[in-house]
Amino acid sequence: MDPKSFTGWPAEAVTFYRGLEADNSREYWTTMKTVYEESVLAPMEALLHELADEFGEGKIFRPHRDIRFSADKSPYKTAIGATLGRGYVQFSSQGLGVGAGYYRMAPDQLARYRDAVASKKPGSALQPVIDELATAGIEVITRGSLKTVPRGYPKDHPRAGLLRKRDLAAWKQWPATMSWIHTSSAQDHIVSVLRASQPLVDWLDANVGPTTLEERH
Repeated sequence: MDPKSFTGWPAEAVTFYRGLEADNSREYWTTMKTVYEESVLAPMEALLHELADEFGEGKIFRPHRDIRFSADKSPYKTAIGATLGRGYVQFSSQGLGVGAGYYRMAPDQLARYRDAVASKKPGSALQPVIDELATAGIEVITRGSLKTVPRGYPKDHPRAGLLRKRDLAAWKQWPATMSWIHTSSAQDHIVSVLRASQPLVDWLDANVGPTTLEERH
């Protein structure tokens, strides 16, 4: 059975996450589970279904946190997130976020990324892509940057800033106060960012690609 048409996240979704932030307990989750399923999960499922033809099949992350190695034992995530291709959509009480790129590059990906940035042709093609995203009001973020240029590259390299990054992704965030988040117009905003981010994704696909390392368990 296909999901219903995407009509945005209702105000109840914001209320749900505000409540979860205040009371991150099994009791709250159990009591509000129907609200989560109808006002949070169902809109995300509908959105991914409608965007699948253009961006690929989506995957929604589980709502439970992995607390095995965390000092924070809160059992539930305070946002719903999903991937679709290289894209990512997140909704929480803070609002709506959309991004695309390479998050948490594996060591082999990071090595290829740095080599491409350092090389004249692919490296010089990356900055205009980032500048174009900035013009569109889309930030290019990284999980973290090294304090200095990594070993093996010139300290005065013209793209030293890019060499210091550990990953690269386009990101746009809107606050929950945007009324269109509660309507089908939210899909237009999401699609706009994903399409604008495609040149960055294309550069990363061409010059970095997927990891070839075996996943550690």
